[in-house]
Amino acid sequence: MIDDRCLDTLFRDARSQNGWRDEPVPDALLETIYDLMKFGPTSANSSPARFLLLRSQAAKARLRPHLSAANVDKVMTAPVTAIIGFDLHFYEHLPRLFPHNLAARGWFAAPGKEAHAYTTAMRNGSLQAGYFILAARAVGLDCGPMSGFDIDGVDREFWRGTHVRTNFLCALGHGDPAKVYPRNPRLAFEEACTLL
Repeated sequence: MIDDRCLDTLFRDARSQNGWRDEPVPDALLETIYDLMKFGPTSANSSPARFLLLRSQAAKARLRPHLSAANVDKVMTAPVTAIIGFDLHFYEHLPRLFPHNLAARGWFAAPGKEAHAYTTAMRNGSLQAGYFILAARAVGLDCGPMSGFDIDGVDREFWRGTHVRTNFLCALGHGDPAKVYPRNPRLAFEEACTLL
């Protein structure tokens, strides 16, 4: 088992951030985050998550019109904001990612399988997004995941002409502790879990 310091970093002391210190996030660190999170499991190694990492003010300005008012500052002041999406045609990579079963592409690409492909992409892309947050925390960054935005507008602006759809946004950087809200309660084990 990893030690308490690691558990604190990943879970107990980690907070959703609302503001940022003026400290850059190097490109190499973003690559490290991806290189860690890519090893998290997905069904049939489908790996449908796609990440647009907005670093420049020009890129963030394209996102700004699609944000809810409460998220504008959080995005515009963050060193990086990730648009985390999922590729509906993830199955095109299965011959390489899942080579021991060359029939796997057909599980999702055959006519009538669109809903199954969508559910698989959304579920496994969401898993990968969770791994992304944990990887970012593990390398010393803070995260500000958010869902207050116009998803159709973001899809048109950033994924037009692709088969990728937006899941959620996640700002990255070194958080400003003064802007963190008090921690809200969580459900107890007995409220959320049933042993059968």
